[in-house]
Amino acid sequence: MTSLAGSAADAGLRIGIKLAPQHTTIDELRGVWRLADEAGFDSCWNFDHFASIGSDDPSGDVFEGWTLLAAMAEGTKRIRIGCMVTGVTYRHPAVLAKMAVTVDHLSGGRLEFGIGAAWAEVEHTMLDIDLGSVRARLDRFEEACQVIRSLWTEPTTTFHGEYYHLTDALANPKPVQQPGPPLWIGGSGRKRTLRITAKYADAWNAAGGSVEEMADLCGVLDQHCADVGRDPAEIRRTVQIRVGDELDTLVKSAEEYAGIGIGEVIYVVRGDDAVSQVEKVAGLLPRLRSIG
Repeated sequence: MTSLAGSAADAGLRIGIKLAPQHTTIDELRGVWRLADEAGFDSCWNFDHFASIGSDDPSGDVFEGWTLLAAMAEGTKRIRIGCMVTGVTYRHPAVLAKMAVTVDHLSGGRLEFGIGAAWAEVEHTMLDIDLGSVRARLDRFEEACQVIRSLWTEPTTTFHGEYYHLTDALANPKPVQQPGPPLWIGGSGRKRTLRITAKYADAWNAAGGSVEEMADLCGVLDQHCADVGRDPAEIRRTVQIRVGDELDTLVKSAEEYAGIGIGEVIYVVRGDDAVSQVEKVAGLLPRLRSIG
């Protein structure tokens, strides 16, 4: 498996920033990327959706995540970049693998590859994309993980699953990072998602949850690792934290998560005053860096 920049065994908590590309502008997105890069954050993230989420109205403006990642690769110099997370249903995994390699090269090997089974029903309905049952969705997701890994590492890929079929598929060039960009899996399904995480992921991300819930899920992931013969220390545990007005709460939450083995927190800012929110979190970096 790929080792992350700053492995799970490294001391200190890694700090990321995420601005979802909805209800925002390109200028504001650029401002967040540049500030995150210059201020010393470890990672900067967007998301992958085609209709706005988080409210009853899906009609808000949304920019596409992977074309933005290519821009982030050119618009930053040192920070690691990624999509938290890519919905596997939207693109054939061979197309997604090629896109990821392109961004990895554009960034000089700074891509973190986030992927998930997808869930937003409205997007699948409006685009006539099959979402399927939860079981089918996760079966397809696991096949996609296998296909992408193979395309990144093997001279050719032949794969015949239930959902994807490739015959002597070429995928050149290979990623800058070998054997590939760190693979982050997002989701908290105890039976399948965390088992797929144990088998394929370099990092696991939860979109929130209490410290108690996260500790319980970490235990479930550890058991899946034992079942598949994987060292659980190889998988970085990460969580997203929404940025509010109480800055001390951001530090306290990070301390509590770090206390249960979370190795990276990604602070999620909103699109109405995102740059000023990132500035506030940047001011906390010395305190956050001392955690762990």
